Amino acid sequence: MISNQVGMARLVSVNVGLPRDIEWSGRTVHSGIWKESVLGPCRVRRLNLDGDGQGDVAGHGGEQRAVFVYQLESYRYWQEQLKRNDFVHGQFGENFTVEGLPDDTVCIGDRYRIGSALFEITQPRVTCYRVGIRMNESRMPALLTSSGRPGFYFRVLQEGDVGAGDEIVKVGEAKERMTVAEINALLYSANHARDRLESALRIEPLSPGWRSSFEALVQSHRTATSDGNAGLMPAAAAHPVSPGFRPVTITAMDWEGEDVISLTMQDPEGQPLRTGLPGQYVVLRLRPSAGGPPLFRSYSLSGPPSAERYRISVKIEPNGVAGARVRELRVGDVFDVSLPRGSFTLSVEERPIVLLSAGIGATPVLAMLYALAESRSTRQILWLYQARDGQHHPFAAEVRGLMLALTQGRSYVCYSRPGALDKMGEDFDSAGHLSRSVFDKIGIPREADVCLCGPTRFMGDMKEVLATMGVAAERIYVELFNGSESMMPGVVGAVTRPPHAPEHDDTAGALVSFARSGIAAHWNASAYRSLLELAEACDVPVRWSCRTGVCHNCESGLVSGSVVYEPEPLDKPADGNLLVCCSQPSRDVVIDL
Repeated sequence: MISNQVGMARLVSVNVGLPRDIEWSGRTVHSGIWKESVLGPCRVRRLNLDGDGQGDVAGHGGEQRAVFVYQLESYRYWQEQLKRNDFVHGQFGENFTVEGLPDDTVCIGDRYRIGSALFEITQPRVTCYRVGIRMNESRMPALLTSSGRPGFYFRVLQEGDVGAGDEIVKVGEAKERMTVAEINALLYSANHARDRLESALRIEPLSPGWRSSFEALVQSHRTATSDGNAGLMPAAAAHPVSPGFRPVTITAMDWEGEDVISLTMQDPEGQPLRTGLPGQYVVLRLRPSAGGPPLFRSYSLSGPPSAERYRISVKIEPNGVAGARVRELRVGDVFDVSLPRGSFTLSVEERPIVLLSAGIGATPVLAMLYALAESRSTRQILWLYQARDGQHHPFAAEVRGLMLALTQGRSYVCYSRPGALDKMGEDFDSAGHLSRSVFDKIGIPREADVCLCGPTRFMGDMKEVLATMGVAAERIYVELFNGSESMMPGVVGAVTRPPHAPEHDDTAGALVSFARSGIAAHWNASAYRSLLELAEACDVPVRWSCRTGVCHNCESGLVSGSVVYEPEPLDKPADGNLLVCCSQPSRDVVIDL
């Protein structure tokens, strides 16, 4: 056996707890972070300890995170730092309180015998806001990570029984030696040295989640296209661009059907535009009336990739403020647009691709179809579209023409209520809605990438159908016109409401516009500590986990304006992005939410 590096290590306490509902900031959180010490032996199983559980299985638990371990010496450190003496074993949500396994000494891949069970270190602990609730200290996720004392997870190699007082015996280690503290800093600090990343990727026992983050950082070194932290950046924040707007002139306006109008725009001086990726969108800045506050709306680019012109297509909603303003525009009018944004883009893989849409949701996938036709792609391509009838079927002739350039392209169109003049087999393929039976008839490959856009209910139905067909969730890419998919780990029973202005809006502060949600509100420093809290007050969908600038789940696009941070994040977001959980506006801002 390999002897311990720091003398005899021992298991001080075994702690378990089942998830329960707790009240926090007006929400109900389902969490298993409250643990109690076990008297006598406890059975350790492959995924958990007897009597233990996790409230958020997406973020905690599972094979790679079966047992959370925290060091007794770190208890002493935090007692001194926080000036507290009320800690009990399990205070940090750990299953094992140990002595003799400090984070700056033990390495990923180290294996230990405790009692009759065998364990292997897989990754540092990823902290979230719930440890702040447990500690009654909201800064705790950032403090644990920045201090180099996050704790770590064990994978269970052999099930068995453990108990307080058991000796911890080291029995093996990985060939590549990197401590828990080093691995933690490599991801969360601003220093992502390529040689250290490559060393980390040689550690076979490193958990898949951390491995994929390091692979993303290595790739960003290779392409030299990414600032910010590619290992933490969520997909929704990919492809950041510089904040700000530029003027464009309308050069053409075309009605695409009963209620859709396309605007073609060019630079007033004939200067080149930033070519958008197929599927991206631009944010328009419109003024509804003389002297009125600006309106911000996001519209997908619906034409071919171009540095000469942009085309957007707008559905004119009854009583829609932005739609009414668009109808008033004329050729020659000038207004402002952002650079193309968004991560709903065409994949470069050669897998089959399904472009699945309904209504105005056709616009981003139409841009993808243009790009595929331009490149004479030989991929298997399915264009699946649902409309009410021929009067509400925009781009029908365009799509038919583009499909002719695709040797492996097929289209299928459903009309839910065909009109008297609509011809089956010519204008559409079947009456009704896109459904499982239609997909079975067409033959959707399970390995296909699916790009999905349309009304909210349509997208929910389609995702459910695709899941029942065995299409992997990671192969389904979704574009939401009105906001984004939220992520509030552990929060249960929350009532979902459409975005709205806050109950009390102080007009003295900086104007914060949530472009995707179409909501604007003023900043009030006495009411909100962060832009995240303002977004929550407006029910704007947003992603978050740590709430202290550590995890980057909340990283979003900064369309215009600037922010300051309090607290400072451990690693800054990419230029053109912001972390909404710990930022405040320094002037008027437009955020891609």
